[in-house]
Amino acid sequence: MAYHSLRYEQELCGGDVNSQEHCIAVKPGLAAKPGFTTEDILWAAGIWSVILTLSPVILFYVLMVA
Repeated sequence: MAYHSLRYEQELCGGDVNSQEHCIAVKPGLAAKPGFTTEDILWAAGIWSVILTLSPVILFYVLMVA
């Protein structure tokens, strides 16, 4: 088991276990399932709703101050 985790860590870190600069933390099965989850879509919809809601407010403020 220790060999497997060391080998897996070497693959994630680009072969160098001591260097954490290029190391990524990914669950083993996560990279095998491409695509967007429901959480990703809800997060994007929430961000876009905030951007689209605040855009007229910011534009109005800029026009009033200028």
